[in-house]
Amino acid sequence: MSAPVPRPVKPVPDAALVRRVRRRLLAWSGGTTLAALFILGSLLYATVAWSLASTGEQQLRDRAQEIAAGLALQTTQPPAGGFTTQVSGSAPAPGTIGFMVDSASVPGVVLGGPTSGTVAFVANISNGSIAKGVPDPLQPLLERRLAVLEAAGNGGDSVTTADFLGTPVRLLGMKITQGNNKFLIQVIGDRTAELKTLTVLLIVLLVGGVLVLAAALVVGWIYAERALVPIRDALRRQREFAADASHELRTPLAIVRGSVEDLRRNADQPVATVGHALDDIEGEVDRLTALVDDLLLLARTDSGTVELATEPTDLAEIALDASGVLVAAADRRGIRIEVDAQPVPLVADPARLRQLVTILLDNAVRHAPADSTVEVGVADADGVGRLTVEDRGPGFRAEDLPRAFDRFWRAPDAPPGGTGLGLSIAAWIAERHGGSITATNRPDGGARLEVRLPRR
Repeated sequence: MSAPVPRPVKPVPDAALVRRVRRRLLAWSGGTTLAALFILGSLLYATVAWSLASTGEQQLRDRAQEIAAGLALQTTQPPAGGFTTQVSGSAPAPGTIGFMVDSASVPGVVLGGPTSGTVAFVANISNGSIAKGVPDPLQPLLERRLAVLEAAGNGGDSVTTADFLGTPVRLLGMKITQGNNKFLIQVIGDRTAELKTLTVLLIVLLVGGVLVLAAALVVGWIYAERALVPIRDALRRQREFAADASHELRTPLAIVRGSVEDLRRNADQPVATVGHALDDIEGEVDRLTALVDDLLLLARTDSGTVELATEPTDLAEIALDASGVLVAAADRRGIRIEVDAQPVPLVADPARLRQLVTILLDNAVRHAPADSTVEVGVADADGVGRLTVEDRGPGFRAEDLPRAFDRFWRAPDAPPGGTGLGLSIAAWIAERHGGSITATNRPDGGARLEVRLPRR
């Protein structure tokens, strides 16, 4: 049985990739905001609901304590066996219920003060039952309170919520003992205002949450657009890098291929006759080797795997060594290299600094006209090591200066042989040492490259 053929992976266009990233950023931003709003809103709603409930329960308990204090006085006596609307004697008799109203000694329906909005009922349960003849809406409430309190044991109180005559109420039941009598105090508080407050709070939280979520999505869109700018730039640079690298590799490979074909056509000729083809192959192989080395270095710098081997060194000695290596190549072009170097001790990577100076000098020698001078200067400028390389060539065009250190960038009038990677590598070396590099033009013509390195 043949193995299944894998389906080719369709490349994702840059624009589609950016849109996908933007959607994910917005989804994460909106989801995180929604979760935070839900948690905060739930905590706020629960806190307010608990606070209102606690206040309402305390109000009922205060009312029950006032009733209990009034019963202790035993200064009232309602008619036996029924439901009354006023106080006129001692506490309710066994099996009866009293509707406590305002009086000098026993508070009833409170119209003002901290317990305003509550209604209290007192039932004498010494015989273990609630008085018959109690209004139908009240009878089950008292029966339920009594059953709850009996199950919980003697004394104490319990609070619950219910619907009383179509109105949401909070109920508190308290069982007390006065002498030989047992009483059930039932206090009812209206919850209409409390529920309205919670409803308004819920609406405010929902509407506010929607508005905040919408604002978060708008702000997230703006920030996503800004965050995607470096991603777009990175994708663009990646495409350009691949295209430029392919272009730079194609030219030497084409020359090598042509030279090989020339050798094959003249396979029976002496080596001396076809020596120019071998020279071309050797030159292009050297160029390819240098290009591949530069590409590998840049790839390693982008991944952050290149470490500096720092040690005490002197910038002047490094400049002199690098200049000596290029003297022969400069002489062949009729160019003089003049070095004016003062000792500048540094703690740096000598190999990388030597590579930096070599790149700048090679660039200056290739752009300098014949019978001219390339000047190299090393000095201490206010505690900063300064390296300058100047030539007498055409210099940089004003529109080219911002791109001087871009990868694979070469001026239209640049001499052949370069790859456009040297100055970008030099910039990385300077920045990796905590310094900087700038490109300017000399007032009297020519380019000037200046590197500033901290002396540490």
